[in-house]
Amino acid sequence: MKEKAKNFATKAHAGQKRKNSNADYITHPIRVAERLEQEGFSEELVCAGYLHDVVEDTVYEIEDIERHFGNRVARIVLAHTEDKSKSWKERKQHTIDTIKLADKEIKYLIVADKLDNLLGLEKDLHLQGPIVWDKFNAGFEEQKWYNESIIEHMYSGLSTHEIPDYFSEYEQVVSRVFR
Repeated sequence: MKEKAKNFATKAHAGQKRKNSNADYITHPIRVAERLEQEGFSEELVCAGYLHDVVEDTVYEIEDIERHFGNRVARIVLAHTEDKSKSWKERKQHTIDTIKLADKEIKYLIVADKLDNLLGLEKDLHLQGPIVWDKFNAGFEEQKWYNESIIEHMYSGLSTHEIPDYFSEYEQVVSRVFR
């Protein structure tokens, strides 16, 4: 099923590029899914890693995900899908509210996604400088608020043994990017 999800996401994101580079967009969901797989998480969560931006950024709907990958994968993807009809602040507040109360698999996906995005941003900042912020819907201060809010709530409801190593990596990257 993981290979099917990777292929589905690759087809769905065909022709899309990352924000600050010429890299194919699919490189991001692949890295997110690989991080989840390295942690030994469920096949459904790894599939959701590949598919997490499909509904938000392509012509496919959540019903397509459910039909091809089942209710559990669709539920995880849907929990992390933003409503693009809302403002940037409303969308980010929804993610913050979601991570406060979400089950651990949804938290794992959200943080893996945010970490990969932030690692890419950090690299772009080193290569291009502060001009990178101009390509975002929200600037430094808003992005800082958002990422620090994710940190504030990502541990909620998790016991120590349920916290993957990349949560602390995310904290470190947030500290470096927004110092």
